[in-house]
Amino acid sequence: MSDEASHNAGGQQAGAAAPGDGERPANAGAQEQRGVAVVTGGGSGIGRAAALELANDGWTVVIAGRRREALDEVAGESGRILPLVADVTREDDVVRLFDETVRRFGRVDLLFNNAGAGAPPTDLDRISLETWQAVMDVTVTGSFLCAREAFRVMRAQTPQGGRIITNGSISAYAPRPLSAPYTVAKHAVSGLTKQIQLDGRPFGISGSQIDIGNAVTPMTAGSSAGSLQADGSVRVEPTIDVAETGRAVLYMANQLPGVNVANLTIMPPAMPLVGRG
Repeated sequence: MSDEASHNAGGQQAGAAAPGDGERPANAGAQEQRGVAVVTGGGSGIGRAAALELANDGWTVVIAGRRREALDEVAGESGRILPLVADVTREDDVVRLFDETVRRFGRVDLLFNNAGAGAPPTDLDRISLETWQAVMDVTVTGSFLCAREAFRVMRAQTPQGGRIITNGSISAYAPRPLSAPYTVAKHAVSGLTKQIQLDGRPFGISGSQIDIGNAVTPMTAGSSAGSLQADGSVRVEPTIDVAETGRAVLYMANQLPGVNVANLTIMPPAMPLVGRG
């Protein structure tokens, strides 16, 4: 999720092979079949951008979300996208999402664990349990349920294995002021990613995290007037087009099975980061 989501992303990357060094060539042909991908939160923003990039590059993509109209609109842009309504906070919905994907396409090669939630800036002592739980339900529990079901399918399928990319945030290591629910949730997502990396090794399942700063999405619209800084000032920050995040996810997804981009950070070069906390 874009870092700005906690308040209503040039790029740096670590652990990545250089393009052409272990990476399958992108756009090698519109008819090439890459594999089967599931993208949560696929009806808008970063999920939409990733789904379209994957589909345009030859992936079969299942997008999931709560809003049928938004999902159908995205699916209408590519014949390779299937929309399925699912709420990632509901275990039955998540199980059904992966079972239906396997029923239709036989396997799952990629999960982009993208769905998440933010909260308005609030002093720590004024955060309600309801607000806290709403962020945790989507960002932490939803990410866990989707990762669990993707892991289950990837472990059982032949050929075995797959890739789970989770949408983290710059806030996973450099929090914004007054953003405890979002910051804690994104730290939890980082822990989940590390556990996938470790537990997935015997089964050819890789775990990755993309940390996005200031991508322009519907969720970040409220930050256009400025974002609260650590010194108490409010500053309008540079942004990046959300399409760039989709291309970054595609780069991570198209690595060969023996190569993993463990972490990738994408953000505007002038975005406040170092020392902001």
